[in-house]
Amino acid sequence: MNNVVLIGRLTRDPEVRYTSETQMAVARFSVAIDRPVRSGGEKQTDFPNVVVFGKQAENCERFLRKGRLVGIQGRIQTGRYTNKNGDTVYTTEVVANNVEFLDWGDRNERSERPAAQSSQKEDMGIPDGFQAIEDEDIPF
Repeated sequence: MNNVVLIGRLTRDPEVRYTSETQMAVARFSVAIDRPVRSGGEKQTDFPNVVVFGKQAENCERFLRKGRLVGIQGRIQTGRYTNKNGDTVYTTEVVANNVEFLDWGDRNERSERPAAQSSQKEDMGIPDGFQAIEDEDIPF
């Protein structure tokens, strides 16, 4: 059985290319996933590479940005190639069957309520005592 389910934040915007033969979209990105930490332990994070194909790849390019939260269901795939120095390089990536957009970023873009009826803080769904941060301020 080869099944992977991940939830994490994009570390960069998806990069999309098209295959030469079938013109199928192929999106690549990586996500930051925190590992559970034992009491007193230091926070650890994994950064798996993700590959998405077809229409879903085009949607990733269209809607996902660095820092957005995504859920990914797919499989682990390994490979290898020889680099220009003649060294064998081994790769591991997640080939996604399904990508769920869990965070849509700036909620003001989708808000149907007039700005006069509610404050910007309410539109963004920010609880009292917290402040909004911009995508550029996210450290990964």
